[in-house]
Amino acid sequence: MDGYPAATVAVMPGFDDPVAGSQCVFRALLAAFAHPATLREVPLCCDHPAVLEPAAAAVCLALLDYETPLWIDPCLETAGVREFLRFHCGCPLVTMPRAARFALLDCAAGLRLLDEFDCGDIEYPERSTTLLIQCRGFATATATTFSGPGIRDRVQLAVNGIEFGFWQQWRKNRQLFPRGVDLIFIHGNRIAALPRTTQVET
Repeated sequence: MDGYPAATVAVMPGFDDPVAGSQCVFRALLAAFAHPATLREVPLCCDHPAVLEPAAAAVCLALLDYETPLWIDPCLETAGVREFLRFHCGCPLVTMPRAARFALLDCAAGLRLLDEFDCGDIEYPERSTTLLIQCRGFATATATTFSGPGIRDRVQLAVNGIEFGFWQQWRKNRQLFPRGVDLIFIHGNRIAALPRTTQVET
């Protein structure tokens, strides 16, 4: 695991009320996972480094701590991001995707293959990696159809910046159940979760 260098940049503030802010974000995450591929707003955001979406910074503050190793996409790993996470979360940074409990990615740089991340094992499937993926929006892309637990019949979601080949990988990930990675798509102050049980229809 990587250590953190001495602070060289000013650290941006997080939630005005860390406890209340984290609780609100956590409730939004629970709702997102209970109803996959459905947009939810993160109710409380914070000041954050410019390369991070507001919801990405808020989700990190709610989920990460000293026991949650994080891998950061090189395009997002700025000094400001490192210092922000070091100060507010204390999470260790790792250099290998498979060593991470959480991974912070941006689709603009091209996404890593899902099988590069830890999919857990049969005894401890919950120890897999959760991917926090910044996308380009949820409005204009061709919608993808999803089904599975938590979805009544089917639901459609348009995720800008996600290529068709990614969904082929997702189908393989679902076949690993109970193992497999989970996803949280992020843009602006909105999120949409895809637990490993969610099936891609188109």
